[in-house]
Amino acid sequence: MNSEALQLPIPRIFGTSERQLLKRLANEVPIDAVQIESTTTACRAALALLRDLSAQGWDVEWTPDAIVVSPPQSNDDVEQEKERVRFQELLKRDEQLRTPSVRKFIEGMERPREWDGRFRSIFDLMRDGIELSEKLEIANSGQLAFSDIVDPYLHVIESSERCEWTGLRLMDVWRYFRHTWSNQYVSTPGRSMPVLVRDRAAENHPVIGIAALGSAIVQLAHRDRALGWNPPDVLNQLRQSPTSLNSKWLLDRLDAWRSELYTLDLAADGLWSDEWWDAPELADVEALARESESRRERHQRLGRKSDFKTSKAGCGDEFWLARAQMDLFRSKRCKLAADLLRVRRALAPCIDDASEKALAAILSTAAGRRSVGWTIRRAKAETVGTEIADITVCGAIAPYTHLLGGKLVASLLVSPTVVRAYHKKYRDRPSEIASSIAARNIVRSANLIYLGTTSLYGAGSSQYNRLKIPADVLESSTDLEFVPLGRSRSFGTSHLSQEAVSALADLAEQAQSGVRVKSIFGEGASPKFRKVRQGMDLLGWPSEELLRHRRERIIYGVKLAAAPGDYLLRCQGHPDYLFNPDLEDDIARISEWWRVRWMIPRSQREGIADAVAQHTLHRPVKHGARVDLSTCSLSEGVLFGAHDE
Repeated sequence: MNSEALQLPIPRIFGTSERQLLKRLANEVPIDAVQIESTTTACRAALALLRDLSAQGWDVEWTPDAIVVSPPQSNDDVEQEKERVRFQELLKRDEQLRTPSVRKFIEGMERPREWDGRFRSIFDLMRDGIELSEKLEIANSGQLAFSDIVDPYLHVIESSERCEWTGLRLMDVWRYFRHTWSNQYVSTPGRSMPVLVRDRAAENHPVIGIAALGSAIVQLAHRDRALGWNPPDVLNQLRQSPTSLNSKWLLDRLDAWRSELYTLDLAADGLWSDEWWDAPELADVEALARESESRRERHQRLGRKSDFKTSKAGCGDEFWLARAQMDLFRSKRCKLAADLLRVRRALAPCIDDASEKALAAILSTAAGRRSVGWTIRRAKAETVGTEIADITVCGAIAPYTHLLGGKLVASLLVSPTVVRAYHKKYRDRPSEIASSIAARNIVRSANLIYLGTTSLYGAGSSQYNRLKIPADVLESSTDLEFVPLGRSRSFGTSHLSQEAVSALADLAEQAQSGVRVKSIFGEGASPKFRKVRQGMDLLGWPSEELLRHRRERIIYGVKLAAAPGDYLLRCQGHPDYLFNPDLEDDIARISEWWRVRWMIPRSQREGIADAVAQHTLHRPVKHGARVDLSTCSLSEGVLFGAHDE
């Protein structure tokens, strides 16, 4: 038996009919979809989960008292390991491409429609490989400049924009090409800045690649250590070298958060007094904590999704005042008030004596360290979603993939142009939670100083490998480098079908005990993920192990400013960018560097010109940038038994 084998007991919540159904499956007795659909939510969730595990390469076997599942073993051979992961990713992607709405969208993008007197479609935004291949051969013979063959520019997409040459919505263009990736397209909550990289050297300015920046993952130890703002590390530094400046920083942070906390209604209810700020008492802290819990319970019981769907664009203080008084935000305000008073109480020795000695005395106690640690975590949480971002999508499309276009797209994302675009997009956008706690419009700064991302595969080469823009390209103070930081936890729901996720979530919602997760705003990160975990727990199956999809990825990070941790924790007022953020010809500079460093050597390799030429726009269109719906046939996993290698 595999050392990682898991024994899944027959769920206690199963009735006789569900147990018999499992036994029939164990004995390989055919069961049609109608029989499965007519059973309970718990049974559907269990069957969908087992089917998905089987399809992902897990061995699933029956024993008299349990179902034994064994995860697939990683392969030492790099190419075989990449193929294993690619196969698993394609299962999810193809499931999505089988969705009627997705197929309708793709077919609509490929259907010609009239624009500016001509019939256009998504095919007009693909570079013809034969034409590109011929020009590469001419350039390599010295008769044509490579800049006349591929001349990239970057376009940040606004939601309603249309392509000048085809009339297609640019967001639809981006979405279409995203469906050509080997993994499923999933929209992410929070900030999103989609980008197209296009080629002005060819007719219709075809798309070279696509990218997107999104809200950064809140907790990522490898990144936080690289940034210098990992809370345990910062706390240790303060303990080793406490200074009066550190004391002032801690007190300034508390004062800043107090200034953004609406307390008039709390004061009217006897839960707050400004006098408490200078002399907080434990009883006051406890009263606020009780009110927070009470309001949280009301929110969980009575909150509705519709309460949080109002557009926040252009909202005034009246809107935010009403938000602040909702159960959710009254709970958050009371909790914040209690935390601030508790920390203020612990830091009292520094109020009158902001000295190294006073801070050292505070950090010598467990309560003091907890309070300082809370302050560091709060300071980190304030900027993690606003001034650092994750590259959520990044890559080239055919035929530019053969010319290492992915490295071009990634390089353009660390440009001053992107920094300016990010600032322009978010500089006036209110912070929803901060504004709801302050009962007035609160706008956070939007200075992009760090980008993080992960490779698609944990083995072999990546488009971020050896990607370093020399300092002279952008006249920066140092090279801009995608630095490998470690490997991600192989944890999540990416190996589960939408059917399994929905069934497990339904099972969790039907549970009558404990705090129910209702997927409404304010319940924390990934409510659906927590429902899936709860659904597995209700089955009596180990969610921690079953949610390990065993697809580790390499974590990369690139710093755009010096000492980013100090700025992000607000120890310094302005970011110290490594380059001039106002540089105007940065895209041309990066593109020329990419051509010399990557494109030209690649184009001279044997077989590359032929590979590029394979992507033809002649009918029938056989092009790598076309979404291939023909391969998306329904895959049937074997529920019980061995898998072919």
